[in-house]
Amino acid sequence: MSNDSDKQGLVSVDYEVFGKVQGVYFRKHTQRKAAGLGLKGWVKNTAQGTVVGQLQGPKNAAREMKTWLREVGSPKSKIEKVAFKNECPITTYTFKNFEIRR
Repeated sequence: MSNDSDKQGLVSVDYEVFGKVQGVYFRKHTQRKAAGLGLKGWVKNTAQGTVVGQLQGPKNAAREMKTWLREVGSPKSKIEKVAFKNECPITTYTFKNFEIRR
């Protein structure tokens, strides 16, 4: 079985989403979207009212997820801004799936 993601390379990205992103099912929608794109990683709420996480996967899927985090989110969320950092190529996944952390 050939795997296109191997050819385009994997990336890892940390993110933090600001705005009305808690109490609006943001983590659940993030998990669903990421898993649908074949991404691995995690998402959790912070005490500061933001949502943070890390995603890993093929570049194209990561790019699509970054756009989703910036522009879409969960239906009731109001995203003000998203900070992405520590984006780098990886050779293997650190996570088995995409999970909601508490």
